[in-house]
Amino acid sequence: MDLRQKRYADTVVLSPVGRIDHSTSEGFKAALAPYMARCAVGLDRVLLDFVSVEYISSVGLRVLMLASKQAKTQGGSLGVAALQPAVKEIFDISRFTMVLDVFPSVREGLARLSPPALAAFDAG
Repeated sequence: MDLRQKRYADTVVLSPVGRIDHSTSEGFKAALAPYMARCAVGLDRVLLDFVSVEYISSVGLRVLMLASKQAKTQGGSLGVAALQPAVKEIFDISRFTMVLDVFPSVREGLARLSPPALAAFDAG
């Protein structure tokens, strides 16, 4: 799976596209891995922009859960923003909103994760 990337100061915004399910979850995990390695205290914050994700299955949620655990272990910050209605419903039903920081928009996610990243976003 291809992740579009944009950097705003100390935060990387990653934008997956399509479905995160059994056939794409390993690709998503592999694409996410180098960013999660840098998602640590004093390094990068990571915000996943889900505006173009139309569906996520339980295996996709597992990838997110593992990424969240890795970020916490490393002292990093990971968030998810801009969930589409179907994906938001899946997050709500599975209570993933309690596992991850979920934000209504990328801008709100940046505001919470990093004031310098928000300033860069607003300037760009």
